Amino acid sequence: MAVERLLVPLSDTVTVRQTVGYAVRSGLDGADAIECHLVVALPYDADVPESARYREEAAELLSRARNWVEEDAGDADVIVETTTLGEAEYLFGPRDYAEIFGVYADEKGIDRLVIDPEYQPGVTAQMLQPLERELERVGLSYDEAPVERPARHGRLVGDGESFDRLFATFWISYGFYLVLGDPTYWFDLVTGAAVAAIVAVSLAQVTFSVPLDRVQSPLRTVRFVCYVPYLLWEIVKANIAVSAVILRPSMPIEPTLTRVNSRVRSGLPLTALANSITLTPGTLTVRASNQELLVHTLIPAAREDLFDGGLERGIRFVFYGRESADIPSPEERDDAEIVGGEEL
Repeated sequence: MAVERLLVPLSDTVTVRQTVGYAVRSGLDGADAIECHLVVALPYDADVPESARYREEAAELLSRARNWVEEDAGDADVIVETTTLGEAEYLFGPRDYAEIFGVYADEKGIDRLVIDPEYQPGVTAQMLQPLERELERVGLSYDEAPVERPARHGRLVGDGESFDRLFATFWISYGFYLVLGDPTYWFDLVTGAAVAAIVAVSLAQVTFSVPLDRVQSPLRTVRFVCYVPYLLWEIVKANIAVSAVILRPSMPIEPTLTRVNSRVRSGLPLTALANSITLTPGTLTVRASNQELLVHTLIPAAREDLFDGGLERGIRFVFYGRESADIPSPEERDDAEIVGGEEL
């Protein structure tokens, strides 16, 4: 009896149901039975507090997908296996996802991977095209599900999320205006409110890439205020270290390029970390992609601070809480390496 083994990566998209249905139908068209492997790749490590919630959501999605397969298969001979991938690793981008799918496919003897066109494993935008290129690189046969994509009108809907964006944008703009002006002068208070209202109405829908959390967002603001003095202290220390090197006649400067796989998510957390590193004299973030940073360091002390991961722990504290800041340094977890410079 001919059996086709299918691998279906899942994420909670509007087309995931159609993708599972297509996988079942296409598998049964060319074989007497199918073995359907439903997997969810988790892009977050266990150090992130919300990882438990992501695992629960993954288990719920896998349970629903199993029911869909059994419903679509009817009386046909079908075997369903479900699992999560990546919990023992830290997935950074399309290459990591393709490689982990390739390893699983080799272990299970997978014939074909069926991919959802809207597939987005925990990131803010679809990554299908680069993922397809990486699947080809690892030699994994794939098939994009021909699904009907609904039109997106989310930006036109006035709901609680829109109000949260308006509220946050207004107060951020208003606060920034008053910092530049005089918060004790009535004219600045009035004009600041007017300008903040215009900015909020015009830019609220494009200011934030993810929905705001009414509890976590204010907490992150408070933690960020606590982080600023630490960042300023790191800037002062780095200034002193760089100045000491420049003032020495021998000028022991050792410029190097260092790659760091940070333990923060892409988007605002990664941007905050990259900018914090750049603000610290002696280090310059050259590239930030997914969770990977390419950093130019001018002196050994700056490189050692980068390997120690103090700023990374500070950013994790801001976005994920105090418990998440207690992690090994990039050097201890082997997530930092020199890729260019005089020490090669």
